[in-house]
Amino acid sequence: MNPVLRGLAALLALSLAACASLSPAQRDRATAIAAAARSTQIDCAGADACAQPSALYALGPQAVAESTEQQPRHYTVILDRGPDALLARINLIRSARHTLDLQTYIFEEDDAARLVLDELLAAARRGVRVRLLIDQLAAMRHVDTLAALAGAHVDFEIKLYNPVLHRARITYPQYALAAACCWRRLNQRMHTKLLLADGRVGISGGRNYQDDYYDWDDEYNFRDRDVLVAGPVAQVMGTDFQVFWSDRRSVPVERLADVGKRILEQGVPALPPSHFERPQRAQAMRDAAADPQQIRERLLSQVIAVGAVRYISDTPDKHREDAEANALASDSLRNLIANARDEVMVQTPYLVLSKSAQDLFRTLHARPDRPRVIVSTNSLASTDAFIAYALSYKYKRRYLREFGFNIYEYKPFPADAPIDIAATGAQLPDLGLAGLAEADAAAQAEPAGADAATPRGAIAEGADPNEIRGAGLAESRPRRAERGEPDRSSVLYRQRYRQPLTQEYAAMRYARRRTNEPVPLKRAGVRIGMHAKSMVIDGRIGVIGTHNFDPRGDHYNTESTVVIDDATFAQALAASIRRDIAPENSWVIARRDKPPIFSGLEYSIAKISEHLPIFDLWPVRYATSYEFVPGPDCPHPLYRTDPGFRACYKPVGDFPEVNLGVKSLTTRMFTAFGAGLAPIL
Repeated sequence: MNPVLRGLAALLALSLAACASLSPAQRDRATAIAAAARSTQIDCAGADACAQPSALYALGPQAVAESTEQQPRHYTVILDRGPDALLARINLIRSARHTLDLQTYIFEEDDAARLVLDELLAAARRGVRVRLLIDQLAAMRHVDTLAALAGAHVDFEIKLYNPVLHRARITYPQYALAAACCWRRLNQRMHTKLLLADGRVGISGGRNYQDDYYDWDDEYNFRDRDVLVAGPVAQVMGTDFQVFWSDRRSVPVERLADVGKRILEQGVPALPPSHFERPQRAQAMRDAAADPQQIRERLLSQVIAVGAVRYISDTPDKHREDAEANALASDSLRNLIANARDEVMVQTPYLVLSKSAQDLFRTLHARPDRPRVIVSTNSLASTDAFIAYALSYKYKRRYLREFGFNIYEYKPFPADAPIDIAATGAQLPDLGLAGLAEADAAAQAEPAGADAATPRGAIAEGADPNEIRGAGLAESRPRRAERGEPDRSSVLYRQRYRQPLTQEYAAMRYARRRTNEPVPLKRAGVRIGMHAKSMVIDGRIGVIGTHNFDPRGDHYNTESTVVIDDATFAQALAASIRRDIAPENSWVIARRDKPPIFSGLEYSIAKISEHLPIFDLWPVRYATSYEFVPGPDCPHPLYRTDPGFRACYKPVGDFPEVNLGVKSLTTRMFTAFGAGLAPIL
């Protein structure tokens, strides 16, 4: 057969296979089989479903009792530390008496996610109604897992949002087919994140359900943030969840082609017992969630009482044709920024702005009384989304000069971050391949956790490495050793990554494995990347949510955000962000030194090149990275616009800490040719 015809035939066969769905009768039969398999056993006869007493959960009823319609009362906790965010979730799940609703973009099958799943199933078995809603593109990895959950228990339900090609899982070729036939629908994702217990206490923010959101990954972890809210607004959260749950885009997993086929052909598989890569760490978290003292010290001590709280969320209506009219979260954030008087602090992992956001900040900067704008984001060295960074790099001049941003880019090894990792071999110098091999051999010869070099601030001096806050890397991994696999915590393996980590960008998830993974660095260590999405307006309004302040959030993703107009809360959030932009944790982005001659001509050419949608080939960028150099004349950090800035800061290059090579070249290539990707980033 002619090669062209052979290729067309293969494409047609793939299309038919990918689009093959179950008939209505088959879907109904799979649903019936799953329903018949569900256990009806309830392990508790108590009216409270044998809920674990929890002072954290008690904040909800207390806030409601103290509220009036005119003066609502809420209790909040800013969840900065990953293990504390997981602790709060486990504790709330155990304390629920009637309902648990969990909505998320990513739900993996690693230790952190499996621990949460076990707790959800345990809650269902004691009589709590559990509903789990996950976006399809980032749902669990195995069809068998989804099939098992479909028939696990009568009080446990699971749905996937917007399943492309009517499947729970799609392959790379199927993804390409979906991109060709249904590009807009493919990119319309549910990025909303919520855990709600009994309609009384909710958690929302940036974290998904995957190890690297809770400081449990060996290679790369996120500096992220959630907020726990107890009080009347939880009812609004519950109503919003119900809108998503009832929407036609939310499909029970047993009615999807691949899961339903598995059930029809082989029945509902048994859910195997959980096997944790680090069982001691998982058990330590279980124990902590049952320990009132740990709950009190790590969570209740951080409670901030506030008045009114707004939960603003896009609904599935955003995915209709007139989506712009339904972008509630984006509109609300823009209104808050537009009304700022003194200062806007924005923290986002991906500094790629939509046109409407650019217009907003340009107008804001043109005001005679313009507020200061502080932006905390990722550097190339810390980001998990290389292509997104490349496009933000393209527009540095615009951000600094036209919008007046004060940009701080997060370091991959921050010295004073709220990250809890005992990192064996972290921040080692660049030894070269031979040195790395020697270090790897030495690491394998020593007991795990022995004399580990740790980033400053990662674990308290003298702390027990087996405690939950630092247990991650000190615990041995016998299953890999038994299989003869290399220990990925060793130096040689610390620079490799399993995938583009967060899977935030639907359009990039199925690219070639190394296309969008973190860049190689000059030294080894457990890398930290910014993933928090927060904002503070005038030191008075605090915002924590899921919106990355990017085009995807404006046009494609459903987003949610918690808005709190309270000075105490806002200042606590601002202090958290200021810690992230401190010199030990971030570089400052500022204009590079002007060349001695033709500086005006160079600026003009670079500006023209930047405005070209393609062929932005001018090699010199307007800005570069700076490091603070303290001294007698430089006692504290300065803003880039302060007169003494250049005397107190030294330039450290466009891509500090990056092991320059192919990624440096490809970064510049995406700068030159990648502007067309901005609408989906």
